Amino acid sequence: MSQKDEYLKTLKKEILLKYKGENLQTLYFGGGTPSLLSISELKEILSLFDLSENAEITLEINPETVDENYISELIKTQINRLSIGAQTFDNSILELIGRKHKTEDVYRVVETAKRHCFNNISLDFIYGLPNQSLESFVSDLKTAVTIAAEHMSLYGLKIDDGCYFAKHRPENIADEDLQADMYLKAIETLTSLGFEHYEISNFSKDNKYSRHNVNYWKCEEYYGFGLAAHGYVDGIRYSNHKTMEEYLNNYNTPEDQHTLSEQEKLEENIFLGLRLKKGIDLTEINNKFNINFEEKYSEILKKYTETNHLSLENNILKLTKNGILVSNYILADFLQ
Repeated sequence: MSQKDEYLKTLKKEILLKYKGENLQTLYFGGGTPSLLSISELKEILSLFDLSENAEITLEINPETVDENYISELIKTQINRLSIGAQTFDNSILELIGRKHKTEDVYRVVETAKRHCFNNISLDFIYGLPNQSLESFVSDLKTAVTIAAEHMSLYGLKIDDGCYFAKHRPENIADEDLQADMYLKAIETLTSLGFEHYEISNFSKDNKYSRHNVNYWKCEEYYGFGLAAHGYVDGIRYSNHKTMEEYLNNYNTPEDQHTLSEQEKLEENIFLGLRLKKGIDLTEINNKFNINFEEKYSEILKKYTETNHLSLENNILKLTKNGILVSNYILADFLQ
């Protein structure tokens, strides 16, 4: 048995063990390269769940891994949303950052998917890449609109310890000021082209939000199945084993799990809710956690409303545009 077959066999065991049979509104195939799964393998996994008739079912796609035949068969499954890792439309930068696809692969996949009646397509982009200018990043976004993406996720380049770039740092990486300029220009560009900036990193046209991720930002519960997956069920956050050997041998027990206290639940409602453009309703928070939010966090509110990083109107707390740029610092202040 190949490692892929062994992994899929174990994944099915985990699903059958942990899934309680609820009717699901969303399902997300993501992490790694799920588009390497065959259509029949995807169908086998889908068959294990009770899915709502109008469920959002997303498949992440690496552009170089699929062809027309794959997409033509994919539309016959329940999968109805594609998330494509474009990153940039500059081939020289794609090569520099070690991506296997070319810009032409993204064009081909989107065109083919549209032709086969996929009408909910998301593209991922990274800004702050080596040799990337503000103008070239904006050009990427305008091109994405031209090829008819309904959703975009934008992420600033971050070099973590242990990653390839940490030891092989490329030249001409955007500094924080340029990344901020890119982000603000992205907001200006996409909103002028009919996209709603509904979450810090996400933009949607025609209300085609990522329903799966909105569920996460609202602190609702969700399953996580498979290698290194994360889930939140019955007030417990858990993460699966991160190496293949450990997962195959211990799929039935998470590597780590933690029951959230009421304070931790409150904090998650704050820092995840503030990621959303609509912010958080303090009346709902007060009722849910039996607190007086403005009293409990009076110093933080005073600090950031006076500097125009937070706005509080009609009992709705939101990050301002200035606040979004330093959101990590603001959100950290709410954590005990």
